[in-house]
Amino acid sequence: MAKQVETGKAFEYSLLVAFYDRLSILSRVNIIEDSSFSYAKKCFESFTSSEQDRYRLNSSSAVNFIIDLEPRLSNDISENDVLQLEIVSDKEGQLGDVRDVLAIRSIQKWEIGVSAKNNHRAVKHSRLSNSIDFGYKWLGFPCSETYFDEISPIFNELAFLKLKSNSTQTWASLGNYSESIYIPVLNAFKNELERLIQRHGDVVAEKLVSYLVGNKDFYKVIKGKDSVEIQAYNLHGTLNQPFNLIRPKGKINKLRLPTRLIEIVYAENSSNTLLVSLNEGWQISFRIHNASSRIEPSLKFDINLVSSPSSLFTNHIFHAS
Repeated sequence: MAKQVETGKAFEYSLLVAFYDRLSILSRVNIIEDSSFSYAKKCFESFTSSEQDRYRLNSSSAVNFIIDLEPRLSNDISENDVLQLEIVSDKEGQLGDVRDVLAIRSIQKWEIGVSAKNNHRAVKHSRLSNSIDFGYKWLGFPCSETYFDEISPIFNELAFLKLKSNSTQTWASLGNYSESIYIPVLNAFKNELERLIQRHGDVVAEKLVSYLVGNKDFYKVIKGKDSVEIQAYNLHGTLNQPFNLIRPKGKINKLRLPTRLIEIVYAENSSNTLLVSLNEGWQISFRIHNASSRIEPSLKFDINLVSSPSSLFTNHIFHAS
């Protein structure tokens, strides 16, 4: 897990530097060198020079492509119109903002963000526990007492086992904990999501995708082994804007958010993964797991976007191995 964090932060740093290197010759650019920047830089510098070069190659390719789609990046309205680059604090992601790198023009009241992914497509890593009201946190609608009545005995038992063993007892000691832990918790989660939709209507479908995918428009840049993929999540229509008479070199359609839930089912031959299908082409998987080998009174979701609308803008840039 630590290595995954380091690779992600290194990629964020290389993207920010690529933006700076490309744009500082065209406009005034300022980097916010705060603690988030310093940590990402430290992670980048921990890699070998050849690995750093691979980061730079992917980042420069992605940045050059995004600049063609966002003319405001390279065009200012005056000497005071400074482009500000910063790495976003991780706590923003907990509030539904998944962007990692921001480019801001305060005078133009404009900004765009990039979500940096290194060889993975996860959208969120959220937790479930007795103290977490996922309905309120994700959707703005609190979970029912019925939900907490269903999960509390499970998490209370886990808390007891942790305390009794002085945090030494492992998940493996529980035997088939998929049957005793995962399935009951997933069933409670599934039932509560369906209850929330019954209680609050189809707006829950829209709010679910907005929280999981991102409540602000962004570009997702996915670094692969031999390529970099750029996706544009233009959910609110703020991407791909012209600068005066200068138009973007490509068109990005606005994505349609879902308006209703179709079904929630277990993935085939799985006891730990739910598939949530919504209209407009959205499907999301929720894989539940224990985050460490030792018992804790909480479980973690690995949430992935299985399918998205056909109108999602996607471009691949390939590199030689």
